[in-house]
Amino acid sequence: MKVSVLMITYNQEKYLAEALDSVLRQEVDFDYEIVIGEDCSTDGTRDIVLAYQMRHPGKIKALLQAKNIGMMQNFIQTYQACNGELVAILEGDDLWTCTRKLQKQVAFLDAHPESSICFTTTKVFYDEHDAPDYLFPAGCKEFSGIEDLLLGNFMQTCSVMFRNKLFGEFPDWFYSGVIGDYPLHVLNAKHGSIGYLNEVMAAYRIHSAGVWSMQMEKNFVRNVLAGIQMYKNLDAYLDNKYHATITKVIHQHELALCKWHLKQKNYKAFACQLFSATKSSPRFVVSDLMRMLSRGLVNQR
Repeated sequence: MKVSVLMITYNQEKYLAEALDSVLRQEVDFDYEIVIGEDCSTDGTRDIVLAYQMRHPGKIKALLQAKNIGMMQNFIQTYQACNGELVAILEGDDLWTCTRKLQKQVAFLDAHPESSICFTTTKVFYDEHDAPDYLFPAGCKEFSGIEDLLLGNFMQTCSVMFRNKLFGEFPDWFYSGVIGDYPLHVLNAKHGSIGYLNEVMAAYRIHSAGVWSMQMEKNFVRNVLAGIQMYKNLDAYLDNKYHATITKVIHQHELALCKWHLKQKNYKAFACQLFSATKSSPRFVVSDLMRMLSRGLVNQR
């Protein structure tokens, strides 16, 4: 099997058929499978999965969870069921806009054995209001490395294809994370460069029921703290080889938390976070603190 398309879905009956159709329209000269992790949805999502599996029995492999196990466990189990030499990810509320996306990415990775990942430009669009669409990334070099990725994620996951089984088992900390795609990209980037195709081939949908958009709005502090812990785990996993880079990123996360608490006028939490930041990041920039305080005072006038 050349390619596995990894798809996780939960309560996405409104979008799932469009996502699956965009995969089934792919024009390729190799075998591929669609591995769907359906996490015991409470709407009609499972019925859609079963209907598509019945119509495409040799193409679609459905993992039907007996109970809801959560996004991370569903993602991990679906990933582990992928048998392809290469894996492309598409969540059930996104879609592919180019019918030759898989073919072009396979050709790129076959031509560049030194690369472990290939991604494309993605159109980001809002499903429920009239905000303008935009492209992500706005610009990127043809080849990047793990240190570039550690500075910030420049790939929409619905555009990514990567080589399967580049590492062994997931590290223990991976199972308790709040996101799976970004740390997975880092684990893969340890084994090769990241190639970029500057062509729009995928579309990422922003909507109120989206898992990540809901989490970020409702649980901002928890998710930023989880991000800090994820970077600390990655630092240890990578044997502190990129410690200086990761420290800078952790500093940015801690600064974001300080700004959040100051904006919320939660001065006790601000002071606690500032203490934590200065303790864990000795290079916490004083000018950043001064700017936050001055803006906070101005906003109170």
